[in-house]
Amino acid sequence: METTNKTTEHGVHNSKIHDNAAKIVFGDSTLCAQFLKGYTDIPFFMNIKPEDIEDVSSHFIPLFQESRDSDIVKKIQIENTELYLIALIEHQSEADADMSFRLLRYMVYVWTDYAVTQEKLHPGITKSKDFLYPPILPIIYYEGTGQWTSALHFKDRVFMSDIFEEFIPDYKYLIVPLNKYSQEDLIEKGDELSAIFILNKLKSSSDFKHLKEIPEDYWNQLTQNTPPHILELMGSVFSAFLHTINVPAEEINDLTDHITRRQFHMMFDSFEAYDVQETRRISREEGERAGRIEGEQLYLIKQVIKRIIKNFSVSQIATDLLEPLDTIQPIYDLAMKQAPDFDAEKILKLLHTGKI
Repeated sequence: METTNKTTEHGVHNSKIHDNAAKIVFGDSTLCAQFLKGYTDIPFFMNIKPEDIEDVSSHFIPLFQESRDSDIVKKIQIENTELYLIALIEHQSEADADMSFRLLRYMVYVWTDYAVTQEKLHPGITKSKDFLYPPILPIIYYEGTGQWTSALHFKDRVFMSDIFEEFIPDYKYLIVPLNKYSQEDLIEKGDELSAIFILNKLKSSSDFKHLKEIPEDYWNQLTQNTPPHILELMGSVFSAFLHTINVPAEEINDLTDHITRRQFHMMFDSFEAYDVQETRRISREEGERAGRIEGEQLYLIKQVIKRIIKNFSVSQIATDLLEPLDTIQPIYDLAMKQAPDFDAEKILKLLHTGKI
C-alpha cells in the first residue's frame, strides 16, 4: 500500500492514499473474475477463471494520454474468444458527464492497437470482410455516495441525435455503483470480493458497528477458504481506511494481522474500543460546538446591552445588528429588567433556562 504519511505521537496523518479497493479488485485476477461473474449480470462470464484474465494496462494507459492512474485494461481469453475490459474508477460524488466520450476514445485506441497487431501477423487482414474487431466491455466502477446521473449512451452526448441517430456511433457502458449494494447484499454473495467491498464502505470509526452486525459464519467461511494473497489484499484495504481516520501505525499493523492470520473474530474487541473512542470524539465535538454557540450568544447579548445604553429601541437594535426581532426581543426584555446594572452572563443563563 503506497501512502504519504506523517507519523506523530498521536498517530498517522495520511495526506494521500494512492491505492484503493477498486484498483486492488481489478488488479488481482481472482477478484476481477469474481467481479465479472457476480456483478455484471453477463452470462458469458459465469465460468470465467482467474487464468483467463491478463492485465494489459501498462501497454494501453500511455496510449490513452490521460493523467489517470486508476484506469485499467484487461485482456480476457475464454476458450477461443478474445475480448477486452476497460474499467474506469470514479470516486467523486458528482458523476463525470463526459465519461461516455472518454470511454469511446479508449475503445478506439484498443481496437486500433488490435488492428495494427493483426496486420503485422497477417498483412492485409483488416481489409477482409471476415476480419472482426474484439468486443470491449466498458465499465465504470463508481465509489461516490450520490447517484450516477450521466448519460450511459454516447449518442445522448450528441445534439440532434434524434434526427441523426443512425449516423452517430453509439454504445452503452456498464455502471457498477458500490452504494447500490447493501451490507446484506454483499454478505449474501459470500465471496472475498464482497468482504473487500464491505471494508471499502467504511467511512469513519462509527461504521465499525456495521461490521459487528455481520454473522460470524460469514467471517468463518472466509477464514477457511480465502487464499493467503487475498487476505493480504483485504488487509491492505482495511489498512487504507484506518490511515484515513488516523489510527496509530502500530495499531493498524495489529488489526490487519488479525485478517492475514484468519482471526476475524479477534477484530471485534478492537471495534469496541474504537466505538468508545468515537463516542468520546462526538461528545467532545458537541461540547466544542456548544461552547462556540454560547460564546456567540454572549457576544450578541453584550452588543445589545451597548445599544440599550445608547437608548436604541429594540427594533433599532435588531436592524443595527442584522438580527431577527424575535432573537433580539427576549435579550432586550431581560436586559431592561436589569438596567442599569447589566449582567450579560446572567442574561445568557436565563435565556438557556427559559426564565424570561
